[in-house]
Amino acid sequence: MNLWLWNIVQMVLLVGLAPLAAAVVKRMRARLQNRRGPKLFQPYRDLAKLFSKTPVLAERASWLFRLTPYVVFVSTVLAAAIIPVILIDTPLAAAADVIALVALFALARFFLALGAMDTGTAFGGMGASREMTFSALAEPAMLMSIFVLSMASESTNLSTMIEAVLNGHLGLHPSLAFALAAMLLVTIAETGRIPVDNPSTHLELTMIHEAMILEYSGRYLALIEWAGQIKLLLFATLLLNLFFPWGMAVNDSPPAMLLAIVSWVTKLLVLFVLLALFENRMAKMRIFRVPEYLGLAFLLAIIGMLTHYILEVGV
Repeated sequence: MNLWLWNIVQMVLLVGLAPLAAAVVKRMRARLQNRRGPKLFQPYRDLAKLFSKTPVLAERASWLFRLTPYVVFVSTVLAAAIIPVILIDTPLAAAADVIALVALFALARFFLALGAMDTGTAFGGMGASREMTFSALAEPAMLMSIFVLSMASESTNLSTMIEAVLNGHLGLHPSLAFALAAMLLVTIAETGRIPVDNPSTHLELTMIHEAMILEYSGRYLALIEWAGQIKLLLFATLLLNLFFPWGMAVNDSPPAMLLAIVSWVTKLLVLFVLLALFENRMAKMRIFRVPEYLGLAFLLAIIGMLTHYILEVGV
């Protein structure tokens, strides 16, 4: 029962702290630009305001348009429920497979694209086309980067890979450096950050994700925005726990869990500071350059895999 309780706590932490994490990144970026920035609890107020409003639907909107926000939110929450956050061995560890995780993200993206095209607007079709095109490049790069780690640990299970890194079985493998670089590039693309996308812009020539949700309002928009915030925190946690799992709890004792929570929050703050610095130093790239960016991520993952086979197999 304690393990199930901690599994639920991990999911609640990801889902509940996701708006706060998004606010922390925005505030850090604003401080670096000599601006005050939003308050840390502003995303919670925005979500509460959206949930209290009645959605306005287009005349041509079908049941698919209404269903999409719930599918996107539930898929993201399910992904948050299976990944290890502070405790490595959880009751859902058997389901914490990288292929299942990517499938949940693909399901959410598929329905979001269908919902965007359902109303027949130009922006919805444009955003869906861009999203599906770039996802066809981002998902293989993500899989290949994690497969480098899975080949070294001989498993595609996230908990097994984390244990292999935490116990020092992988050592200082050069392939992990290439996999980490590829995963960083994919994380920026999947969460819609600069230089791939700008979550704070509504310019029609540069929109990718935002173009698909322009027709949503009220609680539908709240669910989609909340899912996007969860995805940001989820990818950050996945990146940290796969490549820097030190501090995670191997048992459910109170001291170990407290240390794991403090370690997780500390690593997140460091990563968010680096993300804010990176976004302030970079400019939004042209949309035609995004395939080259994702191609670089896939190339780095391939190099990591070749490095593993050439230098590390049998060592």
